[in-house]
Amino acid sequence: MHFSIPDTQDFVNENSGSSFTGFNIHINGTFHCCLRYKQLHSLHEQLKRSLSTLVLPTFPPKKFFPLTPSQLEERRAGLERYIQLVGQDPVLSKSELLRTFLLNAQQESSYTESQETTLDVYLMNGFRIAVNAYTTECSTKVLEKACDNIDLPREYAYYFALFLMRKENDGSVTLTRKLMDFEAPFITQRIHHECKIVIRKNYWDPCYDLELMRDNIALNLLFIQTLSDIDRGWILTTKEARDQLTKLQTHGNKKEFLEIARNLSSYGVILFPRAIVDYPEENTQTTITIGNKELCTRMMVGKKVQEAKFKVTRMRCWRVTTIHNDISSESMNNRHKWELSFEYLMSKNCLKWITVASEQAMLMSVCLQSMVDELLNQKSGADVNNMQVHRSNYTPLCYIRRDGSSGMISDSSSSDTISSLNEIDMGSRGGSRMDASSVRRKIKEKISTTVFFRSGRESVHNEAFEGIGDDDL
Repeated sequence: MHFSIPDTQDFVNENSGSSFTGFNIHINGTFHCCLRYKQLHSLHEQLKRSLSTLVLPTFPPKKFFPLTPSQLEERRAGLERYIQLVGQDPVLSKSELLRTFLLNAQQESSYTESQETTLDVYLMNGFRIAVNAYTTECSTKVLEKACDNIDLPREYAYYFALFLMRKENDGSVTLTRKLMDFEAPFITQRIHHECKIVIRKNYWDPCYDLELMRDNIALNLLFIQTLSDIDRGWILTTKEARDQLTKLQTHGNKKEFLEIARNLSSYGVILFPRAIVDYPEENTQTTITIGNKELCTRMMVGKKVQEAKFKVTRMRCWRVTTIHNDISSESMNNRHKWELSFEYLMSKNCLKWITVASEQAMLMSVCLQSMVDELLNQKSGADVNNMQVHRSNYTPLCYIRRDGSSGMISDSSSSDTISSLNEIDMGSRGGSRMDASSVRRKIKEKISTTVFFRSGRESVHNEAFEGIGDDDL
């Protein structure tokens, strides 16, 4: 997980006139919640007790007097550093205590009541699955219910995940991001109302297809996604292969269809349109695909597709930065421009930085990280996507709200979340009350404005890089 705290919010208690600061927490480039210092401090203390064998990062110290602007900035930077270190720790980041905290923080920040609803989840062919869920249930729980509705055996559910997908004006689709385990799909989709929630497979290595192809429902999900990706041009085919696939599709031979598709070089990739790279030349317009242990650029040269492939195991590190567009630029709609830069081993002892400018640069970074995680999981013998969380020793979370009240919360897989914040008189408890529509507007304004690596110098180190030998060059 990539955490950042790019800015803060000021809250005022209308009854007492007192004020406090809320820190805007962004995860993987998207606003997630706004929390007070004392809420994060409470999380730190509970993590310390729950995971007593681990050494936690140092938490920024308390101050006994009102903070000056410079001290507030120091606290923001300290909290950001702390939560980034938590997010990078393989044990802390998968702690059920942290997941439950983040789920409830999202609910509190969005002022969402916990109540039953019907959530639409789609397959890649447009088939709608009506899921009866709670507005505050986490993605994993919603995924399980959606899979139950189509009779997919539970042991195969974790090979898939929920994603947000947006249909563009030209009819193409854009995969905007994967829903994290600890976020509530209902709340997230309410913010990204132009997106649909879709089910796609949650792994990169096609060897895992073989296990899924043993079950008819899982086989059908793979077939639907593959057919959709071919039709949309994500998976490139030759005329001969396309004729074979069309024939097999017509006869309903799904397994044989997949056997051929799995041998295509672009099988299983995610496509990112409208990117600009500085390789082989500056300002080269291209589309990006990520999959098959590589990042690939595609560009049309005449009537042929020309590709440049960069293996993930030869990326020493990468980073994501933002460039603020010129305010007078109408062509860019004053949107922030993201850049993914990676240091690539071009040849032995020759490293070169390559930069990709795209509004989806953060998702590209997340994809690279998940690909590396999968490689490391395979090496260590862990499960397919390391999603399954052991809850046997889980300690209930004591969640402190921004107004100072608190309650015990069970794990993130249940519907037991904090009480309806719309019914709490926050002003009488020392906090500030804001109407829900105002909060949603504030959240909407935060989308796509995060600076992940503020300095532009910090990078994600690729642990899989260490395994490169002379034979790989």
